[in-house]
Amino acid sequence: MTQFVAAVSSLGAFALVAGIILAIAQKAFRVEGDPMVEKIDALLPQTQCGQCGYPGCKPYAEAVASGEADVNHCVPGGERTMLQIADLMGVEPKSLEEEAAAPMLAFIREDECIGCTLCIKACPVDAIVGAPKQYHTVIADHCTGCTLCVEPCPVDCIDMLLKPELIEHWAWPLPDTTRARLGQERRSQHAGAA
Repeated sequence: MTQFVAAVSSLGAFALVAGIILAIAQKAFRVEGDPMVEKIDALLPQTQCGQCGYPGCKPYAEAVASGEADVNHCVPGGERTMLQIADLMGVEPKSLEEEAAAPMLAFIREDECIGCTLCIKACPVDAIVGAPKQYHTVIADHCTGCTLCVEPCPVDCIDMLLKPELIEHWAWPLPDTTRARLGQERRSQHAGAA
């Protein structure tokens, strides 16, 4: 019995010493991420659409922080995001890589949908819901308008529509930006139609 107690106590002492050594090593060799990457990633819209040429917002933030990519590749973020990233990085703003367009929204014509689920697999933000061999639909609040779901659709039943600007999503645009000019054009069109 005394041998058993000695074995258990020596094993417990070994585990305690190993735990202390691992705790000290974890504190001493701690590797932190680049804080600039985290700041840039926080400015990006998190659509994970890949329009910037990278598989998601975090890889694009890493490329911008390391100097591999310019600040003007985020199409969904638009001019405002580009200006914020340029200010954070301390570099000159550049014109957007692609011309900012009006916000779009995917719309699935459900009567033509065959339920193949290819659009669900292509959607980077899980904005499309449905089941195999069932109708699919788009959750409008989650759709970023990236158009990645349009090409894989075998029956071409997905349309990209102009996203309505709802009052709960509206914000004052910064002056002298593309969004401000787009808003002015929309207001003049609505005034002309009335």
